[in-house]
Amino acid sequence: MDCFADVQSYSVETKRLHSATHDEILHGCTTDVYFVKTRDVLRSAGVLSSPVTAEIFARKNGIFAGLDEAMEILGGKGLEIDALREGDNFKPKEVLIRIAGPYEAFGMYETVLLGMIASASAWATAARACVDAADGKPVLCFGARHVHPAIAPVMERTAVKVGGCKGASCILGAKLAGMEPTGTVPHAAVLLVGDTVELARHYDAVMPLGDPRMVLVDTFKDEAEETLRVADALGEKLAGIRLDTPGERGGVSPDLVREIRFRLDLAGYDHVKIIASGGLYPERIRELSAAGADSFGVGSYISHANPIDMTMDIKEIKGVPIAKRGRLPGRIANPRLVRVK
Repeated sequence: MDCFADVQSYSVETKRLHSATHDEILHGCTTDVYFVKTRDVLRSAGVLSSPVTAEIFARKNGIFAGLDEAMEILGGKGLEIDALREGDNFKPKEVLIRIAGPYEAFGMYETVLLGMIASASAWATAARACVDAADGKPVLCFGARHVHPAIAPVMERTAVKVGGCKGASCILGAKLAGMEPTGTVPHAAVLLVGDTVELARHYDAVMPLGDPRMVLVDTFKDEAEETLRVADALGEKLAGIRLDTPGERGGVSPDLVREIRFRLDLAGYDHVKIIASGGLYPERIRELSAAGADSFGVGSYISHANPIDMTMDIKEIKGVPIAKRGRLPGRIANPRLVRVK
């Protein structure tokens, strides 16, 4: 998109998935139209290629993420870019990214850049809160079902690479994070087989040896009873059981975790881990961890994190400090920024 005429002539096939392709994002098709109109106006005024400095900041605390993807937009355009490192904490009004170069090279992408960083930083912040609450125990990101599939891989990759989660269930998200996806089978499989133990035996028979035997134990019977039935059936091969008790049955409680841990240990299955999932959030993770849970599957707390509003301001034009009313002209110092391009 070079000018408003390109927008007017642009047409799309409506019988398609509604998410943007990579080419559509890179070509500016997902930007706000006023940034394209701006190109026409500035070109007419003879200042479209003016050298500027722009800074991106947020108005609340968070964990910085989205830089890798943003660099796919900004790279190769002759720009100087300084930024925090992905995973750095940031404070309100702290400069997160500074871009210096011709406005023509990056101005149209303001919408895209801010959206990438706003969403990724929110997911990273939520994931880090869960990881901190788990205090060293693994947290797995199970949030793909709660968001549009076009962004599920971005979210889960961010939760792992930046937020500190130890695994992700979304196949593409996990692969982008450099690992294999994590997960066993859903309740649907248990329901179709008709018995949790039979399901466990079939799983054990068909999955490769290196795949941990983790079994859901809340489908048909009391969780403690089902846990011991599965443990007796698989013995040393059982790596863990997953609790995902629905809210209609009270959810996964600390007392339930304590009972199952006690009964497993009493029966000689102290090697079997307890994985808790189902509407978890940091405080709940702390409670379940204290009760004996070994790892945590977190979905909606990460996926539903509200994007952290980002703002990009022009702070210099041709080296001269400038700003709109209410903002401080010129570069805002941040010694934590590092040159990334």
